[in-house]
Amino acid sequence: MKKRLTALLLSGVLAVSMFAGCGTEMNKTATVATDGTNNITLGVANFASRLTQAQYDDFYVSYFGENVWRTDMYGQGTTAEDDLKANVMENLYAMYALKNHMADYGVEITAEDAAAISTVAESFISANSAEAIEALGADREILETYLELLTIQSRMHAEIIKDADTNVSDEEAATSAYSQVYVSKTSYTDAEGKTVEYTPEEVEALAQKVGAFAAAAKVDGLKAAAEAHEYTVSPATYNAKSSVSAEIKTALEALTTDGAVSDLIETETGYYVLQMDAIVDATATEATRDSIISERQNALYTEVVEGYLNEMEWDLDARLWRQISFDNLFTVYEPEVETEELDVTEQ
Repeated sequence: MKKRLTALLLSGVLAVSMFAGCGTEMNKTATVATDGTNNITLGVANFASRLTQAQYDDFYVSYFGENVWRTDMYGQGTTAEDDLKANVMENLYAMYALKNHMADYGVEITAEDAAAISTVAESFISANSAEAIEALGADREILETYLELLTIQSRMHAEIIKDADTNVSDEEAATSAYSQVYVSKTSYTDAEGKTVEYTPEEVEALAQKVGAFAAAAKVDGLKAAAEAHEYTVSPATYNAKSSVSAEIKTALEALTTDGAVSDLIETETGYYVLQMDAIVDATATEATRDSIISERQNALYTEVVEGYLNEMEWDLDARLWRQISFDNLFTVYEPEVETEELDVTEQ
């Protein structure tokens, strides 16, 4: 299956929603970072940063307000803008590192690719307002450079992960499917939707009610007992890597047959009753197998890229880098027309 990059580079069309400052006029062709061989222009770094910002703006602003990029979100002494820009630059370093090793994996940008990239760049500019394009600091050359880097990165990723070990034993992948009912003993939701804490007397009564439910589940099965007691049954899976509490882990490992129901399990916050639906669930097991393979592929890709980066020594021009500022916010809306697409992985 092909992965595609829309001409918009995002899920929709960009619009500038708020200006917080006039910004700084920048020399887009100036080199903001170099390793002596590869040069990252200020224009490409700015566009990559602002485009990434645009992907987060609507979500972040809704939770943290319009000043989000000026705040120290993680208490590290750096602003959210600094953090995002640092991540963007690290990714640009990785992109150029991968570009250096294209020949190792037989990856190339063909004349057909170049034509498609040019078409996508043109479509992006056409689809967005002049105001948004200006705020992004985009022009055709910058877009084509960035699209080429994205294409190389995607194709290199596809080639590198081919070397990952995809042999996962049945034992390693084995995953159980179970159902559970959880009843909080700290609070409940009243008829008005408000959270109300239990009184000591209510907790005592709750313990008796849940105990009766657990006994019924042993006889009638979890689903039937939950319906009778108006509790919700939730599906879950479990394998050796699952993160569950010690109480749940012990209970699950004691359920050695399909359909077996646990005793009442009490934790600090509430009560659980579990039912083993399948010791080895075929669908869940294959999902775990795929997840293990994906983890190995990601680990290999990271290892290879880090090896490439260790071969390079990047020099960042801090003065130029500071010129990139999130002095306006973006919003994204769905395009009214279909846009061109660029294949970034091979079949």
